[in-house]
Amino acid sequence: MTTLYQVPGACSLAPLIALHAAGLDHDLQNVDLRAHKLTDGSDYYAVNAKGGVPALKLDSGEVLTENAVLLQYIADQKPDSGLIPASGTARYRQLELLNYIATEIHKGFGPLFNPATPAETRTMALDNLGKKFTYLSGKLDGHDFLAGDKLTAADAYFFTVLRWTDLFKIDLLPWPMIISYRQRVAAEPAVKAALTEEGLGA
Repeated sequence: MTTLYQVPGACSLAPLIALHAAGLDHDLQNVDLRAHKLTDGSDYYAVNAKGGVPALKLDSGEVLTENAVLLQYIADQKPDSGLIPASGTARYRQLELLNYIATEIHKGFGPLFNPATPAETRTMALDNLGKKFTYLSGKLDGHDFLAGDKLTAADAYFFTVLRWTDLFKIDLLPWPMIISYRQRVAAEPAVKAALTEEGLGA
């Protein structure tokens, strides 16, 4: 069975949402990222030499890492899930969104997680995130989700990192479409199931 290595509330929530949306059986393993240990005390570096989450162990024993890759892999196991189109320009548009979220938004939160980040750098990071939110807010104009009217892999990823705005008390009022979007995504059955499985509630 496919195993997802994760930390509740971390970016590993995105592939967990995708696993539920695709209806794929999976096992969930929590990781202590400070000690880099699994719950049984074994060394997480033996699973993922990068040391971070998420990591996805396949039935073959191979391990995949990096959110954008995991989301593509999961989507391709169930093409009819609609998480990522199987081919054509629409597929590349979805991959474009995934990579934008990974490199510009997910990574953009990085300085905020470091308590040693200077105030000026934090302010710059918040300003940059605001610009990214404005861009994706434009994608939502006339649509319920980032790529149209159905939950996709990009929504699983964006919703996951959007939850961090609560942690850092980032006010989303300047982006009302993102506020309503977050509420819509949170109401999706796959998202509720993933949050419940993580122990974070629906």
